[in-house]
Amino acid sequence: MPKLIVSIDGVVIKEVTLAKDRTTLGRRPYNDIVVDNLAISGEHAVLHMIGGDVYLEDLNSTNGTYVNGRAIKKQALEQNDVIEVGKYKVRYVAASGAADSGTATRTVVAPAPSGPIPLSSAPTVQAPLGGGTAGVAVIRVLSGSGAGRELSLQKVVTTIGKPGVAVAAVTRRLHGYVVAPIDGGTSLNGEPLGSEAVALQDGDVLELGGTRMQFVVS
Repeated sequence: MPKLIVSIDGVVIKEVTLAKDRTTLGRRPYNDIVVDNLAISGEHAVLHMIGGDVYLEDLNSTNGTYVNGRAIKKQALEQNDVIEVGKYKVRYVAASGAADSGTATRTVVAPAPSGPIPLSSAPTVQAPLGGGTAGVAVIRVLSGSGAGRELSLQKVVTTIGKPGVAVAAVTRRLHGYVVAPIDGGTSLNGEPLGSEAVALQDGDVLELGGTRMQFVVS
């Protein structure tokens, strides 16, 4: 199972196995991962497991949630992504080499002083950091200011769209590519996407927040 490695100032404090579909992080004691720090909101963020993918969602926290130095609202996580909440850094490990117990781990992190964290803007289209071999598909922007731009789907998971408006995740799997909405409305060939991932075919048209994009296999 995937796990989180919690550290502060380079010192590892805890490891948490993600054994549930929904794992919460925050200052209040009922969270699955309790971070006792005033810079952390009572209900700060939540991690969703959908199939083999893990998505991180900020719960409108006061100081924000960051992945690899960028403020996020919702984002799919990749191997070794670093989540930042307050002064804590949480590294995401997609699979654990140790045997899984099948139960969630409740973790309480000791207090540490921390001030407010300034929010930063997020790009319109972003690809998470991580490995992966070169892909053969691209997302081609058909409308808006980025019309004509192409985004190569080389990563295992690539997020597309604009945070706060509409975001979707395109995941590369052995049999091809699938798309799943993360935040806001996403349509595929004119039909709204539900909560489940849907397989993409060459020429499919996605629309996120009024921007049309085409999935193209070369």
